[in-house]
Amino acid sequence: MKSTEAAFSSVPPAGGEGAWFLTTHWSVVLAAREKASPAGQQALERLCQAYWYPLYAYVRRQGQDQESAKDLTQGFFARLLEKNYLNHVRPQRGKFRYFLLGSLKHFLSDEWDKAHTRKRGGGQTFVSLDAATAEERYRLEPIDLMDAEKLFERRWALTILDQARQRLREEYLQAGEAAFYERLIMFAAPERDALSYAQVAAEFGFSESKVKSAVFRMRQRHRELVRAEVAHTVGTSAEVDEEISYLISILSR
Repeated sequence: MKSTEAAFSSVPPAGGEGAWFLTTHWSVVLAAREKASPAGQQALERLCQAYWYPLYAYVRRQGQDQESAKDLTQGFFARLLEKNYLNHVRPQRGKFRYFLLGSLKHFLSDEWDKAHTRKRGGGQTFVSLDAATAEERYRLEPIDLMDAEKLFERRWALTILDQARQRLREEYLQAGEAAFYERLIMFAAPERDALSYAQVAAEFGFSESKVKSAVFRMRQRHRELVRAEVAHTVGTSAEVDEEISYLISILSR
């Protein structure tokens, strides 16, 4: 749990909180409304790929079987696109996860039966949803009494961490330091093997102190990226810390 709290820790970004937030908050969501533009399509794809699994997990925990959950999740994204639901998104109305879950609940309560849901999808893939992978992930979910909404929130929090981790890895790849990243990231895992700073230093010809500094900078950058990911999904800068605290509490249960 210590590593989770560290990942979600608030690190003030360079350049001031206000200026930083104006360039990040809900930027992906708002861009996704412009479906006709390449940037809009890319933003929409990013949203779908990032958040389909929390929605799938919610549907599964509601009692739907694997195939039904897949069809319903696909159907939801179809409705999201067909009805331009994102055009109704307003950052001032609150967190994006509330909007997305509320939209899903409305969709699931629709009077159309599952057969109609499948027909509406028409066999077209609106989001790349690998049902086998989804089930592998779902089997790892807690089998306690966690309800569907709490499971959705837990997966949302973990998705935020995963998105930040992916961005961090991309930064190291672009800098030509992929191999170094693979070693550094091992120090972030609480269950890491007995890899020592000295071993990594010897492997790359660095001093041990340089490796320690690199690990510190990596962790700090990861926290900054987590903060940026959270900022994409809330309406005001004041909500960032509140959302981070809430997501930590979700993962602490």
